[in-house]
Amino acid sequence: MKTFAELEINADILKGLDGLGFSFLTPVQEKVIPLILKHRADLVGLAQTGTGKTAAYGIPLIQLTDVQQKQTQALVLCPTRELCVQVAGDLTLMGRYVPGLRIAAVYGGASIVNQIRELQRGVQMIVATPGRLYDLIRRQSVDLSTLRWVVLDEADEMLQMGFQEELNAILAETPDLKNTLLFSATMSGEVAAIAKNYMENPLEITVGHRNSGAENVHHIYYVVSDRDRYQALRRIADINPDIYGIIFCRTRLETQDIVEKLIGDGYNADALHGDLSQSQRDHVMRKFRSRNIQMLVATDVAARGLDVNDLTHVINYNLPDELSGYTHRSGRTGRAGKRGISIALISARERYKIRGIERNLKKNFEEGRIPSGHEICKKRLLNHMEAVKQAEIDPEQIDPFLPVISRTLGTLDREELIKRFVSMEFNRFLASYRNAPDLNVVEKPERKKIREAGKPYSSAHQKFTSFLIHAGKKDGISQKGLMRDLCHAAGLPGLRFDRIEVMNNSSVLAADNRFAGKVMQALQSLTVNGRSVEIEIDRRDKVRRKGDSRRQNQGVTKYRRKDSTRPV
Repeated sequence: MKTFAELEINADILKGLDGLGFSFLTPVQEKVIPLILKHRADLVGLAQTGTGKTAAYGIPLIQLTDVQQKQTQALVLCPTRELCVQVAGDLTLMGRYVPGLRIAAVYGGASIVNQIRELQRGVQMIVATPGRLYDLIRRQSVDLSTLRWVVLDEADEMLQMGFQEELNAILAETPDLKNTLLFSATMSGEVAAIAKNYMENPLEITVGHRNSGAENVHHIYYVVSDRDRYQALRRIADINPDIYGIIFCRTRLETQDIVEKLIGDGYNADALHGDLSQSQRDHVMRKFRSRNIQMLVATDVAARGLDVNDLTHVINYNLPDELSGYTHRSGRTGRAGKRGISIALISARERYKIRGIERNLKKNFEEGRIPSGHEICKKRLLNHMEAVKQAEIDPEQIDPFLPVISRTLGTLDREELIKRFVSMEFNRFLASYRNAPDLNVVEKPERKKIREAGKPYSSAHQKFTSFLIHAGKKDGISQKGLMRDLCHAAGLPGLRFDRIEVMNNSSVLAADNRFAGKVMQALQSLTVNGRSVEIEIDRRDKVRRKGDSRRQNQGVTKYRRKDSTRPV
Protein backbone atom coordinates (compact mmCIF):
# COMPACT_ATOMS: atom_id res chain seq x y z
CA MET A 1 0.00 0.00 0.00
CA LYS A 2 1.22 3.46 -0.89
CA THR A 3 1.58 6.21 1.68
CA PHE A 4 0.69 9.89 1.31
CA ALA A 5 4.38 10.71 1.75
CA GLU A 6 5.14 8.94 -1.56
CA LEU A 7 3.02 11.46 -3.47
CA GLU A 8 4.01 15.01 -4.32
CA ILE A 9 2.05 16.52 -1.43
CA ASN A 10 3.13 19.67 0.41
CA ALA A 11 4.69 19.27 3.84
CA ASP A 12 2.00 21.48 5.45
CA ILE A 13 -0.75 19.17 4.18
CA LEU A 14 1.18 16.03 5.20
CA LYS A 15 1.45 17.48 8.70
CA GLY A 16 -2.34 17.87 8.82
CA LEU A 17 -2.84 14.32 7.54
CA ASP A 18 -0.48 12.95 10.19
CA GLY A 19 -2.57 14.67 12.84
CA LEU A 20 -5.65 12.90 11.46
CA GLY A 21 -3.89 9.54 11.52
CA PHE A 22 -3.88 9.25 7.71
CA SER A 23 -0.94 7.16 6.52
CA PHE A 24 -1.92 4.81 3.71
CA LEU A 25 -3.85 5.68 0.56
CA THR A 26 -7.19 4.07 -0.17
CA PRO A 27 -7.71 2.80 -3.75
CA VAL A 28 -9.75 5.84 -4.79
CA GLN A 29 -7.15 8.23 -3.32
CA GLU A 30 -4.32 6.41 -5.07
CA LYS A 31 -6.08 6.82 -8.42
CA VAL A 32 -7.57 10.32 -8.07
CA ILE A 33 -4.96 12.45 -6.26
CA PRO A 34 -2.19 12.16 -8.91
CA LEU A 35 -4.70 12.86 -11.71
CA ILE A 36 -5.95 16.09 -10.16
CA LEU A 37 -2.43 17.24 -9.28
CA LYS A 38 -0.97 16.60 -12.74
CA HIS A 39 -3.86 16.97 -15.19
CA ARG A 40 -6.26 19.88 -15.69
CA ALA A 41 -9.15 17.66 -16.73
CA ASP A 42 -12.73 16.86 -15.77
CA LEU A 43 -13.13 13.68 -13.74
CA VAL A 44 -15.89 11.22 -12.91
CA GLY A 45 -15.13 9.08 -9.84
CA LEU A 46 -17.39 6.11 -9.13
CA ALA A 47 -16.90 4.72 -5.64
CA GLN A 48 -18.97 3.92 -2.59
CA THR A 49 -19.43 6.38 0.26
CA GLY A 50 -16.80 5.81 2.96
CA THR A 51 -13.96 4.93 0.57
CA GLY A 52 -12.01 8.15 1.17
CA LYS A 53 -13.40 10.37 -1.60
CA THR A 54 -13.20 13.57 0.47
CA ALA A 55 -9.43 13.29 0.87
CA ALA A 56 -9.12 12.11 -2.75
CA TYR A 57 -10.31 15.48 -4.07
CA GLY A 58 -9.66 17.61 -0.98
CA ILE A 59 -5.89 17.08 -0.71
CA PRO A 60 -5.04 18.09 -4.31
CA LEU A 61 -7.48 21.02 -4.29
CA ILE A 62 -5.94 22.42 -1.09
CA GLN A 63 -2.49 22.05 -2.62
CA LEU A 64 -3.49 23.74 -5.89
CA THR A 65 -5.28 26.64 -4.17
CA ASP A 66 -3.55 30.01 -4.36
CA VAL A 67 -3.82 31.19 -0.75
CA GLN A 68 -2.47 34.62 -1.74
CA GLN A 69 -5.79 35.27 -3.48
CA LYS A 70 -9.00 35.76 -1.50
CA GLN A 71 -11.26 34.92 -4.43
CA THR A 72 -13.18 31.64 -4.31
CA GLN A 73 -11.33 29.03 -6.35
CA ALA A 74 -13.07 25.76 -5.43
CA LEU A 75 -16.70 24.83 -4.80
CA VAL A 76 -17.81 21.52 -3.27
CA LEU A 77 -21.54 20.70 -3.48
CA CYS A 78 -22.99 18.16 -1.03
CA PRO A 79 -26.56 16.80 -0.82
CA THR A 80 -27.21 17.43 2.89
CA ARG A 81 -26.33 19.72 5.76
CA GLU A 82 -24.64 16.91 7.70
CA LEU A 83 -22.36 15.96 4.83
CA CYS A 84 -21.63 19.63 4.09
CA VAL A 85 -20.55 20.29 7.67
CA GLN A 86 -18.50 17.10 7.77
CA VAL A 87 -16.71 17.75 4.45
CA ALA A 88 -15.92 21.35 5.43
CA GLY A 89 -14.58 20.12 8.76
CA ASP A 90 -12.44 17.43 7.12
CA LEU A 91 -10.98 19.88 4.59
CA THR A 92 -10.25 22.38 7.35
CA LEU A 93 -8.35 19.74 9.35
CA MET A 94 -6.40 18.60 6.29
CA GLY A 95 -5.36 22.17 5.53
CA ARG A 96 -5.04 23.55 9.06
CA TYR A 97 -1.25 24.04 8.70
CA VAL A 98 -1.57 25.77 5.30
CA PRO A 99 -1.13 29.52 6.02
CA GLY A 100 -3.93 31.73 4.72
CA LEU A 101 -6.34 28.94 3.70
CA ARG A 102 -9.98 29.84 4.38
CA ILE A 103 -12.89 27.42 3.93
CA ALA A 104 -16.57 28.28 4.41
CA ALA A 105 -19.52 25.91 4.94
CA VAL A 106 -22.80 27.19 3.44
CA TYR A 107 -25.99 25.26 4.28
CA GLY A 108 -29.59 25.66 5.32
CA GLY A 109 -30.69 25.67 8.94
CA ALA A 110 -28.00 28.21 9.93
CA SER A 111 -27.93 32.02 9.79
CA ILE A 112 -27.65 33.13 6.17
CA VAL A 113 -26.54 36.58 7.38
CA ASN A 114 -23.50 35.13 9.13
CA GLN A 115 -22.69 33.03 6.07
CA ILE A 116 -22.85 36.10 3.81
CA ARG A 117 -20.49 37.97 6.15
CA GLU A 118 -18.01 35.11 6.04
CA LEU A 119 -18.11 35.02 2.23
CA GLN A 120 -17.58 38.77 2.04
CA ARG A 121 -14.38 38.46 4.11
CA GLY A 122 -13.02 36.21 1.36
CA VAL A 123 -12.69 32.42 1.21
CA GLN A 124 -10.81 30.22 -1.24
CA MET A 125 -13.10 27.19 -0.87
CA ILE A 126 -16.86 26.93 -0.39
CA VAL A 127 -18.58 23.72 0.73
CA ALA A 128 -22.32 24.11 0.17
CA THR A 129 -25.69 22.44 -0.14
CA PRO A 130 -27.46 23.21 -3.44
CA GLY A 131 -30.51 24.84 -1.84
CA ARG A 132 -28.64 27.39 0.28
CA LEU A 133 -26.12 28.21 -2.46
CA TYR A 134 -28.94 28.76 -4.95
CA ASP A 135 -30.53 31.15 -2.45
CA LEU A 136 -27.25 33.07 -2.15
CA ILE A 137 -26.98 33.29 -5.93
CA ARG A 138 -30.47 34.79 -6.18
CA ARG A 139 -29.51 37.31 -3.50
CA GLN A 140 -26.32 38.09 -5.46
CA SER A 141 -24.38 37.36 -2.26
CA VAL A 142 -21.84 34.93 -3.68
CA ASP A 143 -19.36 35.27 -6.54
CA LEU A 144 -18.58 32.08 -8.46
CA SER A 145 -16.91 33.75 -11.44
CA THR A 146 -13.38 32.95 -10.21
CA LEU A 147 -13.91 29.22 -9.70
CA ARG A 148 -11.26 26.86 -11.01
CA TRP A 149 -12.82 23.65 -9.69
CA VAL A 150 -16.35 22.43 -8.97
CA VAL A 151 -16.82 19.17 -7.04
CA LEU A 152 -20.16 17.37 -7.10
CA ASP A 153 -19.94 15.07 -4.06
CA GLU A 154 -22.57 12.30 -3.89
CA ALA A 155 -24.06 13.54 -7.18
CA ASP A 156 -26.58 10.70 -7.37
CA GLU A 157 -27.90 11.57 -3.92
CA MET A 158 -28.36 15.24 -4.88
CA LEU A 159 -30.37 14.26 -7.94
CA GLN A 160 -32.50 11.75 -6.01
CA MET A 161 -33.30 14.51 -3.54
CA GLY A 162 -34.66 16.67 -6.35
CA PHE A 163 -31.85 19.23 -6.72
CA GLN A 164 -31.72 19.05 -10.53
CA GLU A 165 -33.01 22.62 -10.99
CA GLU A 166 -30.65 24.07 -8.37
CA LEU A 167 -27.66 22.22 -9.84
CA ASN A 168 -28.42 23.52 -13.31
CA ALA A 169 -28.74 27.08 -12.02
CA ILE A 170 -25.51 26.87 -9.97
CA LEU A 171 -23.45 25.32 -12.76
CA ALA A 172 -24.74 27.99 -15.16
CA GLU A 173 -23.15 30.61 -12.88
CA THR A 174 -19.71 28.99 -12.99
CA PRO A 175 -17.05 29.91 -15.60
CA ASP A 176 -16.48 27.75 -18.67
CA LEU A 177 -12.75 27.46 -17.96
CA LYS A 178 -13.00 25.28 -14.87
CA ASN A 179 -12.61 21.63 -14.05
CA THR A 180 -15.59 19.64 -12.80
CA LEU A 181 -15.00 16.66 -10.51
CA LEU A 182 -18.05 14.42 -10.10
CA PHE A 183 -18.14 11.71 -7.43
CA SER A 184 -20.99 9.25 -7.15
CA ALA A 185 -21.77 5.80 -5.79
CA THR A 186 -23.87 4.92 -8.86
CA MET A 187 -23.88 6.06 -12.49
CA SER A 188 -27.59 6.69 -13.03
CA GLY A 189 -29.01 8.23 -16.19
CA GLU A 190 -29.32 11.61 -14.47
CA VAL A 191 -25.69 11.53 -13.30
CA ALA A 192 -24.60 10.58 -16.82
CA ALA A 193 -26.60 13.53 -18.17
CA ILE A 194 -24.71 15.96 -15.91
CA ALA A 195 -21.42 14.47 -17.06
CA LYS A 196 -22.50 14.89 -20.69
CA ASN A 197 -23.88 18.43 -20.35
CA TYR A 198 -21.38 20.05 -17.99
CA MET A 199 -18.13 18.13 -18.43
CA GLU A 200 -15.69 17.92 -21.31
CA ASN A 201 -14.26 14.48 -22.12
CA PRO A 202 -14.09 13.51 -18.44
CA LEU A 203 -11.70 10.86 -17.21
CA GLU A 204 -13.55 8.05 -15.45
CA ILE A 205 -12.16 6.39 -12.35
CA THR A 206 -14.04 3.38 -11.02
CA VAL A 207 -13.20 1.70 -7.71
CA GLY A 208 -14.81 -1.75 -7.71
CA HIS A 209 -17.49 -2.39 -10.34
CA ARG A 210 -19.69 0.33 -11.78
CA ASN A 211 -22.96 0.63 -9.79
CA SER A 212 -21.75 -2.08 -7.41
CA GLY A 213 -22.10 -2.16 -3.66
CA ALA A 214 -19.35 -1.93 -1.08
CA GLU A 215 -16.98 -4.90 -1.32
CA ASN A 216 -16.92 -5.68 2.42
CA VAL A 217 -20.68 -6.03 2.84
CA HIS A 218 -22.33 -9.42 3.32
CA HIS A 219 -25.92 -9.41 2.01
CA ILE A 220 -28.62 -11.52 3.68
CA TYR A 221 -32.38 -11.63 3.16
CA TYR A 222 -35.05 -13.19 5.35
CA VAL A 223 -38.45 -14.24 4.02
CA VAL A 224 -41.17 -13.43 6.56
CA SER A 225 -44.88 -12.74 6.55
CA ASP A 226 -45.82 -9.08 6.92
CA ARG A 227 -47.41 -9.65 10.32
CA ASP A 228 -44.11 -11.09 11.66
CA ARG A 229 -41.81 -8.38 10.25
CA TYR A 230 -41.26 -6.55 13.56
CA GLN A 231 -40.72 -9.77 15.53
CA ALA A 232 -38.16 -10.83 12.92
CA LEU A 233 -36.40 -7.50 13.42
CA ARG A 234 -36.32 -8.08 17.17
CA ARG A 235 -34.76 -11.50 16.76
CA ILE A 236 -32.10 -10.16 14.41
CA ALA A 237 -31.24 -7.49 16.99
CA ASP A 238 -31.19 -10.03 19.82
CA ILE A 239 -28.96 -12.52 18.01
CA ASN A 240 -26.47 -9.66 17.39
CA PRO A 241 -25.85 -8.21 20.90
CA ASP A 242 -23.31 -5.65 19.62
CA ILE A 243 -25.46 -4.40 16.77
CA TYR A 244 -24.87 -0.75 15.81
CA GLY A 245 -26.92 0.04 12.75
CA ILE A 246 -29.57 1.84 10.76
CA ILE A 247 -33.04 0.40 10.11
CA PHE A 248 -34.54 1.81 6.91
CA CYS A 249 -38.30 2.30 6.58
CA ARG A 250 -40.52 3.81 3.89
CA THR A 251 -42.50 6.38 5.88
CA ARG A 252 -42.25 8.66 8.89
CA LEU A 253 -45.19 6.87 10.56
CA GLU A 254 -43.47 3.53 10.14
CA THR A 255 -40.22 4.81 11.70
CA GLN A 256 -42.13 6.18 14.68
CA ASP A 257 -44.13 2.98 15.12
CA ILE A 258 -41.03 0.78 15.07
CA VAL A 259 -39.07 3.05 17.42
CA GLU A 260 -41.91 3.06 19.95
CA LYS A 261 -42.03 -0.75 19.84
CA LEU A 262 -38.24 -1.07 20.17
CA ILE A 263 -38.08 1.32 23.12
CA GLY A 264 -41.04 -0.46 24.75
CA ASP A 265 -39.14 -3.73 24.39
CA GLY A 266 -36.04 -2.31 26.07
CA TYR A 267 -33.81 -1.37 23.12
CA ASN A 268 -31.76 1.82 22.72
CA ALA A 269 -33.35 3.26 19.58
CA ASP A 270 -34.53 6.54 18.10
CA ALA A 271 -36.08 7.81 14.86
CA LEU A 272 -34.80 10.10 12.13
CA HIS A 273 -37.36 11.44 9.68
CA GLY A 274 -38.29 14.56 7.74
CA ASP A 275 -40.62 16.03 10.37
CA LEU A 276 -37.82 16.60 12.89
CA SER A 277 -36.50 20.13 13.33
CA GLN A 278 -32.81 20.69 12.70
CA SER A 279 -32.08 20.87 16.44
CA GLN A 280 -33.99 17.61 17.06
CA ARG A 281 -32.14 15.96 14.18
CA ASP A 282 -28.77 17.12 15.52
CA HIS A 283 -29.68 15.81 19.00
CA VAL A 284 -30.57 12.36 17.64
CA MET A 285 -27.38 12.19 15.58
CA ARG A 286 -25.19 13.20 18.54
CA LYS A 287 -26.68 10.34 20.56
CA PHE A 288 -26.22 7.90 17.69
CA ARG A 289 -22.61 8.87 16.98
CA SER A 290 -21.78 8.57 20.70
CA ARG A 291 -23.46 5.12 20.66
CA ASN A 292 -26.06 6.06 23.24
CA ILE A 293 -28.38 4.76 20.54
CA GLN A 294 -27.73 1.30 19.12
CA MET A 295 -30.35 1.38 16.37
CA LEU A 296 -31.37 4.41 14.32
CA VAL A 297 -34.69 3.98 12.51
CA ALA A 298 -34.77 6.27 9.47
CA THR A 299 -36.40 7.06 6.16
CA ASP A 300 -34.21 7.27 3.05
CA VAL A 301 -34.65 11.03 2.74
CA ALA A 302 -33.76 11.70 6.37
CA ALA A 303 -30.67 9.45 6.22
CA ARG A 304 -29.19 10.92 3.05
CA GLY A 305 -25.76 12.35 3.53
CA LEU A 306 -25.23 10.69 6.92
CA ASP A 307 -21.69 9.48 7.42
CA VAL A 308 -21.36 7.38 10.57
CA ASN A 309 -18.32 5.22 11.19
CA ASP A 310 -18.23 1.54 12.16
CA LEU A 311 -21.86 0.59 11.49
CA THR A 312 -22.18 -3.17 11.87
CA HIS A 313 -25.58 -3.56 10.21
CA VAL A 314 -27.96 -1.94 7.77
CA ILE A 315 -31.46 -3.42 7.96
CA ASN A 316 -34.03 -2.91 5.21
CA TYR A 317 -37.32 -3.19 7.10
CA ASN A 318 -38.83 -2.71 3.66
CA LEU A 319 -36.97 -2.77 0.35
CA PRO A 320 -36.58 0.63 -1.34
CA ASP A 321 -38.62 1.37 -4.46
CA GLU A 322 -35.50 1.78 -6.61
CA LEU A 323 -32.61 -0.66 -6.93
CA SER A 324 -30.09 2.18 -6.52
CA GLY A 325 -31.66 2.91 -3.14
CA TYR A 326 -30.44 -0.45 -1.85
CA THR A 327 -26.91 0.38 -3.04
CA HIS A 328 -26.92 3.58 -1.01
CA ARG A 329 -28.39 1.94 2.07
CA SER A 330 -26.01 -1.01 2.14
CA GLY A 331 -23.02 1.26 1.40
CA ARG A 332 -23.32 2.81 4.86
CA THR A 333 -21.72 -0.25 6.41
CA GLY A 334 -18.56 -2.17 5.49
CA ARG A 335 -16.42 0.98 5.21
CA ALA A 336 -12.70 1.62 5.57
CA GLY A 337 -11.86 -2.07 5.11
CA LYS A 338 -14.22 -3.26 7.87
CA ARG A 339 -16.89 -5.91 7.44
CA GLY A 340 -20.56 -5.03 7.43
CA ILE A 341 -23.90 -6.81 7.04
CA SER A 342 -26.87 -5.64 4.99
CA ILE A 343 -30.15 -7.37 5.84
CA ALA A 344 -33.44 -7.27 3.95
CA LEU A 345 -36.78 -8.42 5.36
CA ILE A 346 -38.97 -9.46 2.44
CA SER A 347 -42.25 -11.20 1.74
CA ALA A 348 -42.32 -14.34 -0.39
CA ARG A 349 -43.57 -12.31 -3.37
CA GLU A 350 -40.53 -10.02 -3.23
CA ARG A 351 -37.99 -12.67 -4.16
CA TYR A 352 -37.91 -11.26 -7.69
CA LYS A 353 -36.74 -7.92 -6.27
CA ILE A 354 -33.82 -9.61 -4.55
CA ARG A 355 -32.86 -11.23 -7.85
CA GLY A 356 -32.93 -7.80 -9.50
CA ILE A 357 -30.71 -6.30 -6.79
CA GLU A 358 -28.30 -9.23 -7.09
CA ARG A 359 -27.95 -8.56 -10.82
CA ASN A 360 -27.52 -4.84 -10.21
CA LEU A 361 -24.82 -5.28 -7.55
CA LYS A 362 -23.28 -8.36 -9.20
CA LYS A 363 -23.36 -10.07 -5.82
CA ASN A 364 -25.01 -13.19 -4.46
CA PHE A 365 -27.31 -12.81 -1.47
CA GLU A 366 -27.63 -15.40 1.28
CA GLU A 367 -31.12 -16.50 2.22
CA GLY A 368 -31.01 -16.40 6.00
CA ARG A 369 -33.02 -18.27 8.59
CA ILE A 370 -34.61 -16.28 11.39
CA PRO A 371 -33.22 -17.67 14.66
CA SER A 372 -35.44 -19.47 17.14
CA GLY A 373 -36.00 -18.23 20.67
CA HIS A 374 -33.77 -21.02 22.03
CA GLU A 375 -30.91 -20.02 19.70
CA ILE A 376 -31.17 -16.38 20.74
CA CYS A 377 -31.18 -17.13 24.47
CA LYS A 378 -28.19 -19.45 24.06
CA LYS A 379 -26.24 -16.85 22.04
CA ARG A 380 -26.95 -14.04 24.50
CA LEU A 381 -26.11 -16.23 27.48
CA LEU A 382 -22.78 -17.37 26.03
CA ASN A 383 -21.97 -13.80 25.04
CA HIS A 384 -22.59 -12.59 28.57
CA MET A 385 -20.63 -15.47 30.13
CA GLU A 386 -17.66 -14.57 27.93
CA ALA A 387 -17.91 -10.97 29.10
CA VAL A 388 -17.93 -12.18 32.72
CA LYS A 389 -14.79 -14.26 32.08
CA GLN A 390 -13.02 -11.26 30.52
CA ALA A 391 -14.07 -8.78 33.24
CA GLU A 392 -11.16 -7.12 35.01
CA ILE A 393 -10.96 -7.58 38.79
CA ASP A 394 -9.59 -4.97 41.13
CA PRO A 395 -8.74 -6.91 44.33
CA GLU A 396 -8.20 -3.76 46.37
CA GLN A 397 -11.73 -2.60 45.63
CA ILE A 398 -13.59 -5.92 45.83
CA ASP A 399 -11.76 -7.87 48.58
CA PRO A 400 -13.16 -5.83 51.50
CA PHE A 401 -16.70 -6.86 50.45
CA LEU A 402 -16.00 -10.58 50.03
CA PRO A 403 -16.87 -11.56 53.65
CA VAL A 404 -20.33 -9.96 53.37
CA ILE A 405 -20.89 -11.53 49.96
CA SER A 406 -19.83 -14.96 51.26
CA ARG A 407 -22.17 -14.76 54.27
CA THR A 408 -25.10 -13.72 52.06
CA LEU A 409 -24.60 -16.31 49.32
CA GLY A 410 -22.86 -18.99 51.35
CA THR A 411 -26.01 -21.12 51.70
CA LEU A 412 -26.32 -21.52 47.92
CA ASP A 413 -24.46 -24.31 46.18
CA ARG A 414 -22.55 -23.68 42.95
CA GLU A 415 -25.34 -24.80 40.59
CA GLU A 416 -28.02 -22.79 42.43
CA LEU A 417 -25.83 -19.70 42.39
CA ILE A 418 -25.29 -19.98 38.64
CA LYS A 419 -29.02 -20.42 38.02
CA ARG A 420 -29.90 -17.35 40.07
CA PHE A 421 -27.17 -15.30 38.40
CA VAL A 422 -28.40 -16.28 34.94
CA SER A 423 -32.05 -15.71 35.84
CA MET A 424 -31.41 -12.15 37.00
CA GLU A 425 -29.75 -11.32 33.69
CA PHE A 426 -31.94 -13.29 31.29
CA ASN A 427 -35.45 -13.51 32.71
CA ARG A 428 -36.64 -10.95 30.10
CA PHE A 429 -35.25 -12.97 27.22
CA LEU A 430 -36.40 -16.29 28.59
CA ALA A 431 -39.94 -14.99 29.15
CA SER A 432 -40.04 -13.21 25.82
CA TYR A 433 -39.07 -16.29 23.85
CA ARG A 434 -40.95 -18.94 25.81
CA ASN A 435 -42.90 -20.99 23.24
CA ALA A 436 -41.81 -18.57 20.51
CA PRO A 437 -43.09 -19.67 17.07
CA ASP A 438 -40.97 -20.23 13.98
CA LEU A 439 -41.13 -17.02 11.89
CA ASN A 440 -39.54 -18.44 8.75
CA VAL A 441 -41.82 -18.68 5.73
CA VAL A 442 -41.54 -22.26 4.51
CA GLU A 443 -41.53 -22.58 0.74
CA LYS A 444 -43.57 -25.48 -0.60
CA PRO A 445 -41.20 -28.34 -1.59
CA GLU A 446 -42.48 -28.56 -5.15
CA ARG A 447 -42.05 -24.82 -5.72
CA LYS A 448 -38.55 -24.83 -4.22
CA LYS A 449 -37.58 -27.80 -6.38
CA ILE A 450 -38.84 -26.07 -9.52
CA ARG A 451 -37.12 -22.78 -8.61
CA GLU A 452 -33.76 -24.38 -7.84
CA ALA A 453 -33.92 -26.41 -11.05
CA GLY A 454 -34.24 -23.19 -13.04
CA LYS A 455 -37.57 -24.18 -14.62
CA PRO A 456 -40.46 -21.79 -15.31
CA TYR A 457 -41.62 -20.44 -11.97
CA SER A 458 -44.39 -18.05 -11.01
CA SER A 459 -46.11 -16.68 -7.95
CA ALA A 460 -49.40 -18.51 -8.37
CA HIS A 461 -48.77 -22.20 -9.08
CA GLN A 462 -47.10 -21.46 -12.43
CA LYS A 463 -50.15 -19.59 -13.79
CA PHE A 464 -48.26 -16.35 -14.39
CA THR A 465 -45.00 -15.25 -15.99
CA SER A 466 -43.18 -12.16 -14.66
CA PHE A 467 -41.67 -9.48 -16.91
CA LEU A 468 -39.32 -6.67 -15.84
CA ILE A 469 -39.53 -3.52 -18.00
CA HIS A 470 -36.69 -0.97 -17.82
CA ALA A 471 -38.97 2.08 -17.81
CA GLY A 472 -41.21 3.57 -15.14
CA LYS A 473 -42.90 6.67 -13.76
CA LYS A 474 -40.01 8.94 -14.77
CA ASP A 475 -40.62 7.87 -18.36
CA GLY A 476 -44.32 8.71 -18.18
CA ILE A 477 -45.58 5.15 -17.70
CA SER A 478 -48.71 4.60 -15.60
CA GLN A 479 -50.26 1.36 -14.40
CA LYS A 480 -53.53 1.95 -16.24
CA GLY A 481 -51.82 3.10 -19.43
CA LEU A 482 -49.46 0.12 -19.47
CA MET A 483 -52.33 -2.32 -19.03
CA ARG A 484 -54.41 -0.62 -21.73
CA ASP A 485 -51.62 -0.50 -24.31
CA LEU A 486 -50.51 -4.07 -23.70
CA CYS A 487 -54.05 -5.43 -24.04
CA HIS A 488 -54.45 -3.47 -27.28
CA ALA A 489 -51.07 -4.50 -28.70
CA ALA A 490 -51.63 -8.16 -27.80
CA GLY A 491 -55.15 -8.11 -29.28
CA LEU A 492 -56.51 -9.45 -25.98
CA PRO A 493 -58.88 -6.91 -24.39
CA GLY A 494 -59.62 -9.28 -21.49
CA LEU A 495 -55.98 -10.17 -20.77
CA ARG A 496 -55.51 -11.02 -17.10
CA PHE A 497 -52.56 -9.66 -15.08
CA ASP A 498 -51.64 -11.00 -11.65
CA ARG A 499 -49.58 -7.93 -10.79
CA ILE A 500 -48.63 -4.60 -12.35
CA GLU A 501 -46.19 -2.46 -10.37
CA VAL A 502 -44.84 0.80 -11.81
CA MET A 503 -41.81 2.27 -9.99
CA ASN A 504 -39.71 5.31 -10.81
CA ASN A 505 -37.27 3.67 -13.24
CA SER A 506 -38.76 0.24 -13.86
CA SER A 507 -42.03 -1.69 -14.02
CA VAL A 508 -42.97 -5.27 -13.21
CA LEU A 509 -45.96 -7.21 -14.49
CA ALA A 510 -47.06 -10.81 -14.22
CA ALA A 511 -49.24 -12.06 -17.10
CA ASP A 512 -51.29 -15.20 -17.55
CA ASN A 513 -48.97 -17.98 -18.79
CA ARG A 514 -51.37 -18.92 -21.59
CA PHE A 515 -50.81 -15.53 -23.23
CA ALA A 516 -47.16 -14.97 -22.25
CA GLY A 517 -46.01 -15.26 -25.88
CA LYS A 518 -48.43 -12.60 -27.07
CA VAL A 519 -47.52 -10.35 -24.13
CA MET A 520 -43.84 -10.66 -25.07
CA GLN A 521 -44.65 -9.73 -28.67
CA ALA A 522 -46.63 -6.74 -27.43
CA LEU A 523 -43.80 -5.64 -25.15
CA GLN A 524 -41.36 -5.89 -28.05
CA SER A 525 -43.49 -3.48 -30.05
CA LEU A 526 -43.60 -0.81 -27.34
CA THR A 527 -41.43 2.31 -27.19
CA VAL A 528 -41.07 4.95 -24.49
CA ASN A 529 -40.31 8.51 -25.56
CA GLY A 530 -39.25 7.25 -28.96
CA ARG A 531 -36.79 4.64 -27.70
CA SER A 532 -36.96 0.87 -27.49
CA VAL A 533 -37.63 -0.74 -24.13
CA GLU A 534 -35.53 -3.50 -22.59
CA ILE A 535 -37.48 -6.39 -21.10
CA GLU A 536 -36.12 -9.06 -18.78
CA ILE A 537 -37.47 -12.44 -17.75
CA ASP A 538 -35.71 -14.40 -15.06
CA ARG A 539 -34.68 -17.85 -16.27
CA ARG A 540 -37.13 -19.45 -13.87
CA ASP A 541 -39.89 -17.18 -15.19
CA LYS A 542 -39.23 -17.22 -18.90
CA VAL A 543 -41.62 -18.63 -21.45
CA ARG A 544 -40.08 -21.65 -23.14
CA ARG A 545 -41.01 -21.83 -26.80
CA LYS A 546 -39.77 -24.00 -29.64
CA GLY A 547 -36.95 -22.46 -31.56
CA ASP A 548 -36.37 -19.74 -28.97
CA SER A 549 -32.83 -18.50 -29.58
CA ARG A 550 -32.80 -15.29 -27.62
CA ARG A 551 -29.65 -14.64 -25.66
CA GLN A 552 -29.22 -15.32 -21.96
CA ASN A 553 -27.07 -13.26 -19.62
CA GLN A 554 -26.31 -14.25 -16.04
CA GLY A 555 -29.53 -16.20 -15.68
CA VAL A 556 -31.65 -13.48 -17.27
CA THR A 557 -33.16 -13.46 -20.74
CA LYS A 558 -33.17 -9.94 -22.23
CA TYR A 559 -35.18 -8.76 -25.22
CA ARG A 560 -34.73 -5.51 -27.12
CA ARG A 561 -36.22 -4.37 -30.40
CA LYS A 562 -34.51 -1.59 -32.37
CA ASP A 563 -37.36 -1.04 -34.82
CA SER A 564 -40.14 -0.52 -32.29
CA THR A 565 -42.81 1.94 -33.33
CA ARG A 566 -45.70 1.72 -30.91
CA PRO A 567 -45.53 4.31 -28.07
CA VAL A 568 -46.58 3.56 -24.51
